[in-house]
Amino acid sequence: MTKPPRKSSKPLLREADAPVRSAPRRQRDPAQPNLPLDPMPPRIEPCLALLKAKPPRGDDWVYEIKWDGYRLAVHVESTGIRILTRGGHDWTDRFPAIKQAALWLPVGTAILDGEAVVLDKQGRPDFGLLQQSLGGRGGKESSSDAIFMAFDLLYFDGHDLRKSELDVRRHLLEDLVPAGEHGDIRLSEQIEADGDQLLASACEHRLEGIIAKRRDAPYRSGRLGDWLKIKCVQSDSFVIVGYERSTVARAGIGRLLLAARKGKELVYVGGVGTGFNERSASELRTQMDKLIIGKPAVDTGRKRNAVFVDPKLVAEIEYRAWTHDGKLRHASYKGLREAQDHAAVYEIE
Repeated sequence: MTKPPRKSSKPLLREADAPVRSAPRRQRDPAQPNLPLDPMPPRIEPCLALLKAKPPRGDDWVYEIKWDGYRLAVHVESTGIRILTRGGHDWTDRFPAIKQAALWLPVGTAILDGEAVVLDKQGRPDFGLLQQSLGGRGGKESSSDAIFMAFDLLYFDGHDLRKSELDVRRHLLEDLVPAGEHGDIRLSEQIEADGDQLLASACEHRLEGIIAKRRDAPYRSGRLGDWLKIKCVQSDSFVIVGYERSTVARAGIGRLLLAARKGKELVYVGGVGTGFNERSASELRTQMDKLIIGKPAVDTGRKRNAVFVDPKLVAEIEYRAWTHDGKLRHASYKGLREAQDHAAVYEIE
């Protein structure tokens, strides 16, 4: 018999209310005894989720919604706030609302792990809207629309929490970022449920999928299997190696030509001709026309009206399956990945 969710994910799907601000950061009580403090790490390599086809079974797993945005670490330090990308780039100035919310957290020092997202009118994360708010790939704009969904706490008031179990870290995080608030830093709520049932519900609400986390695991950097991701629809990053011209499509792009990694080489995996709007197509054309090369970087087969580009742009592509000859099926373009995001290009085994 399936176990119903203990916490509902419904608040994630409704329209956001007016932002709620927390109290100013708490100052240390001088009467409190001095405890041994751990040095604050300047940067922590993130724990990454391993892709699986089905949710794991057992009471030692808990679940969260999978957020579709940019992975960030928010550092609350004695000297101020730093917001770092997955690759370690400082994007503090690009998220002013998140920075301000971090200043008001009731804590002296902390490192929060989470995802910057922009929600659509139904309360779902939309990667395209996030990119637009930042001025597109390579843009230098700041986003006041992005919010930070916090899902882990790695350092707290002078103590390194990475060796603590997830349950302990979450308990402290929920005290710091209470559930149900609608400010610019929010809690990614943990859901105890039957994994298959929760995945079905996430897919029904057109979310990207769910994350499963082992509740007794410490925080370990890398993709080691303590966290798993289960997707409703496959979505991965692929290198753009060219495009086919069109006289009727937006910005003259009929189809993007894509490649994945296989060892140290790139392999052609087909194309994508849907998912563009006027803005994204125009941005793509501008970026690609700066990278035109005479000879294709990979063998794409015979293509009519093809323009080949230096494989430096990485696109996030949603797709349903693979064909028998290794090409993407029912692919749709979602957006360009930022170079600083260090998105992992799909690897063919």
